[in-house]
Amino acid sequence: MKTIALAIAAAALGLAAPAGAREYCGELANHYGPYDYRTDKPKLQIVERAHFTEAVEAGVRGATAHEVGGDLDYTLRASPNHHRALATLARIALRDKALMINQTKWPVECYFLRAERFAPDDAVVNSTYGSYLFNLGKIDQALVQYRKAIELDPDNAMINYNAGLAYMKKADFARALAHAHKAYEQGYPLPGLKNQLVKAGKWVEPAPAKEEADAPDADAARKAAANTGVEPATKATQ
Repeated sequence: MKTIALAIAAAALGLAAPAGAREYCGELANHYGPYDYRTDKPKLQIVERAHFTEAVEAGVRGATAHEVGGDLDYTLRASPNHHRALATLARIALRDKALMINQTKWPVECYFLRAERFAPDDAVVNSTYGSYLFNLGKIDQALVQYRKAIELDPDNAMINYNAGLAYMKKADFARALAHAHKAYEQGYPLPGLKNQLVKAGKWVEPAPAKEEADAPDADAARKAAANTGVEPATKATQ
């Protein structure tokens, strides 16, 4: 039965138009919610206490049944863009090498498509979807999601880092380097992307920050101010 469901899912998800996937992946209306994970967290506390327990998030066991799938399904119908539940769903599917988890209603990708429909401005949805696709080896599809996420949240260090890793898989070193610079500029701690670029002979140190480049001009302005008695405005005081 599951084989038939997956075959139908593959056909629906492969359609160029979203209508087929929407029909297969179900309507968003739900008996509770649906609520936005970013703004409606108080309303989701009752759902999380009953269905998204620590054991469910760890993928160890379900809260209302032995399998975690039913609880994840309930959580993601109540909040389609529930960031942690989506990440858990993807992680378990990758761990179990399954496109659909036991006791869930739809294949994993359906839950991401539902999340996109529900919250098209949520960069975390696209980023998490991108990471799931990346780990499946679907690099081109992952990049589509990362680009959407960066459009929504261009300064996000983790999203830029992950996009850089994906571009490395494509040997697109220029884009990988640009995203690496952005990620590290924002303080991303992991050196893996830089190490890959160094190994490929493509790492280039970023240009000096604008503040550093402007330093001589700032010094000159202060010297001029000494003659007028007026302190020039700086970025800290503007």
